[in-house]
Amino acid sequence: MASSGVGSYSNPLKKFKLVFLGEQSVGKTSLITRFMYDSFDNTYQATIGIDFLSKTMYLEDRTVRLQLWDTAGQERFRSLIPSYIRDSSVAVVVYDISNAKSFQNTRKWIDDVRGERGNDVIIVLVGNKTDLNDKREVTTAQGEEEAKKNGLMFIETSAKVGHNVKQLFRRIAQALPGMEGEANRESQSGFIFRNCWLAFSEY
Repeated sequence: MASSGVGSYSNPLKKFKLVFLGEQSVGKTSLITRFMYDSFDNTYQATIGIDFLSKTMYLEDRTVRLQLWDTAGQERFRSLIPSYIRDSSVAVVVYDISNAKSFQNTRKWIDDVRGERGNDVIIVLVGNKTDLNDKREVTTAQGEEEAKKNGLMFIETSAKVGHNVKQLFRRIAQALPGMEGEANRESQSGFIFRNCWLAFSEY
């Protein structure tokens, strides 16, 4: 096939594993569903074990496949999770802005990721459910400070109304190896890029 002038599109498709972590009912599955299908299910159904989906993203100069691993938040599934973190490129740690405990518990998820991957991973702290702003228990400043302290990316989202969900995944894709310069150039309000380590295990 003749070259279209965009050489990177003829290269092998790079795959990156994203693992979603956080307490039960913070909206991990809803974020993935909004990104994949642009839909939201008002009926809550807990994830049992681990679910997997993948989606190709077309960026300005390359195409990447994001492999999305949705983990259960219940304590009884905790023993399964380290093996999924171990070869991840990105850990997305989600909390509910209307549930202070879910925010406090992000620290244990972050520690789990660091324990398995050290600094060889991008960690994104996501404050979900901004549609419940009138019930907010965690301020944006608190989320930003936690991200700054731990060298994380940060964003607030609403899977229910779609707020910042596409931006979340686009920023992740741009922060992956080879895109970090563009990600920093295009950094917008609501995101913190500090110490986004870029040594990855591909598979």
